[in-house]
Amino acid sequence: MMLGLPKSTEFNRRIPKAKFYENVNITTSLKRLFVNQIKNIYWRNKIASTTTNLIDGKYVTEIEVFEVNLNNSQVDIDLFKFIDSVISYHILYILEYNGKYQVWIGYKESTNIEKKISKVDRYYHTNWLEETELIVKLEGLNLDDVYENLVRQIAGDKLQSVNSTESLKQSVECEKQIEFLQKQINTIKNKIRKEKQLNKQIEMNTELKKLKSTLEKI
Repeated sequence: MMLGLPKSTEFNRRIPKAKFYENVNITTSLKRLFVNQIKNIYWRNKIASTTTNLIDGKYVTEIEVFEVNLNNSQVDIDLFKFIDSVISYHILYILEYNGKYQVWIGYKESTNIEKKISKVDRYYHTNWLEETELIVKLEGLNLDDVYENLVRQIAGDKLQSVNSTESLKQSVECEKQIEFLQKQINTIKNKIRKEKQLNKQIEMNTELKKLKSTLEKI
């Protein structure tokens, strides 16, 4: 029983890879990724109000669990982006390679609830794990809460919020801000190392202190 999910959610149906792209326009390079990187795809679980005692959320009505058997340990994120773009439901991926597993999930934001259009902003994943370590908890009363908690479980420390009232969206935005500031800090550090003029070094050091101070406040 994968991920320790309820038996009522089990689906266990193999999906031919071509099913994902046979009725949509797909680039040759993306099709090549499907062929070269993916061995098989199985639809393992369907987490929904019909398969659990959870109620539908405002944004999330189903979470599909796909097991993706890989041909090597590296996978191109464009594959997930494509699958998430053609399937309106939220998806949790279990990647398998040589008997080891990784769990991936995208932070999928709804851009149009009526038309069920959404986009994945970014992906989070676990380290490679043994099958016995593959456990996720369905926490929450509705599928919105369950999905948010799954993203936090899989993201781990990246989305640990200090404030318990902070929404998942706020946590993700905070993480983006931290990444942006860290990139700026690294860029300025490199410039300081290369700069020969003392007055410019002093200017850049002042800017560096400001950025570090902003980062510490987040």
